[in-house]
Amino acid sequence: MLLLGIDIGTSSIKVSVVNAQTQQTILSTGFPETESGIISKQPGWAEQSPEMWWEHTQKAILKANASGKFNPKDIGAIGISYQMHGLVCVDRAGKVLRDSIIWCDSRAVEIGNKAFDEIGPAKCLQHLLNSPGNFTASKLAWVKENEPDLYRRIDKIMLPGDYIAMQFTGNTTTSISSLSEGVFWDFVNNELSKDVFEYYGFPTSFIPEIKNVFSEHGRLEKSLAIALSLTPGIPVAYKAGDQPNNALSLNVLEAGEVAATAGTSGVIYGVSDELTFDPLSRINSFAHVNYTALQKRIGVLLCINGTGILNRWIKNTTASISYQQMNEAASTIRIGSEGLFIFPFGNGAERMLENKITGARINNLDLNIHTNSHLYRATQEGISFAFRYGLDIMRENKMNPSIIRAGKANMFLSDVFTHAFVNTLNIPVELHNCDGSVGAALGAGIGAGIYKNPKEAFSNSKALLTIEPDKSSSAYDDLYYKWKSELVKILNCSTQG
Repeated sequence: MLLLGIDIGTSSIKVSVVNAQTQQTILSTGFPETESGIISKQPGWAEQSPEMWWEHTQKAILKANASGKFNPKDIGAIGISYQMHGLVCVDRAGKVLRDSIIWCDSRAVEIGNKAFDEIGPAKCLQHLLNSPGNFTASKLAWVKENEPDLYRRIDKIMLPGDYIAMQFTGNTTTSISSLSEGVFWDFVNNELSKDVFEYYGFPTSFIPEIKNVFSEHGRLEKSLAIALSLTPGIPVAYKAGDQPNNALSLNVLEAGEVAATAGTSGVIYGVSDELTFDPLSRINSFAHVNYTALQKRIGVLLCINGTGILNRWIKNTTASISYQQMNEAASTIRIGSEGLFIFPFGNGAERMLENKITGARINNLDLNIHTNSHLYRATQEGISFAFRYGLDIMRENKMNPSIIRAGKANMFLSDVFTHAFVNTLNIPVELHNCDGSVGAALGAGIGAGIYKNPKEAFSNSKALLTIEPDKSSSAYDDLYYKWKSELVKILNCSTQG
């Protein structure tokens, strides 16, 4: 049997087809070839069209089918990974009412901050594990306040993966993991948060049926199956946000295990067996894919909005070259980029900076010394320093990883970045040949009962290599503290999002 995994990313849709028996990837591909754009009607806003995601999902599946490397009829289950925190609003007919307000949109920060104060900081942190902040519930509150006519037409709200699953099956479902990432879930009472729904005035009928992450969320409709050359009635058996799913794909499921990713955004994601929270909500806690009321598994997430998106901006702005050429050019520059520092915070309010919007910064630029190659290296070093800043916050919250697992993808394809990351954090990194769509495929195998448990699904998983800190770690440590000193100055003169 084959498994189909779909990753609804910000820049593209990725799909993978995995052999369930061997756990080997037969094919991975994506659509579109160029990165999808983000609609930004005002500074700090970020939206994408759910219909675009669905169109690209179908095209990615058809592109995979056209490879001839597998028989689409052999696919027995579908799993979905998706960009977290996005708000999708649909009417009774399942029609999308507006573009999705996505994860990096900052418009609802003040709405969430007010809710935090009025519900009460202690109650929010103890029950929600987060401030309502800029999460999905606060985005919905913005719609209610600013688009009342549209709000009155809402039948269901969902996250991006819930919407794609609905398109496949006609069913609307969600999970505790998804609801927690929207800050709708009360962990203490194990139910939808009465505080959030009453404060914002939302009806609980907006929420779809709640199911386990690993379960049947619906079955593929016949007409769509014919159009995609798939078998009618196969289940969508798994849905999870991209970061919990990335952790699953790296077999990060138990307390103390830690995953990282450096795509459009950068994330360190650790697992705790306690209802843990950061008093300042600089990092966030959500129900992990294997969370239950009896077996607490909390995903503790550090997010840096401006990671790969900064690397892409530098690439597109300075020259028409490939990422590989950028990495090669960066490798010709000495550690420290001749004093050039870059701060990767130009993609909305940064949670780890207490929701401040600082903008991306280039400091100490010397027109007589610095070249494009310096910019490329300083970008990758600056992103590494931001990871270190976030990891230190996680350490304050009792997350002390001895090793970090990551997929050899996105920025971890760069030796310069990987070397800077390992030595700045001073922690070994174990690189794996996996991505979100592969994890979603294996998740579907768990949800469909093809595997008895996650351990069986990843029984053949092995690291490609482990990279240890080396003698350059002390140099990176010195550079980090200089970078941090300049960041403190920036934060002292910046504003809330």
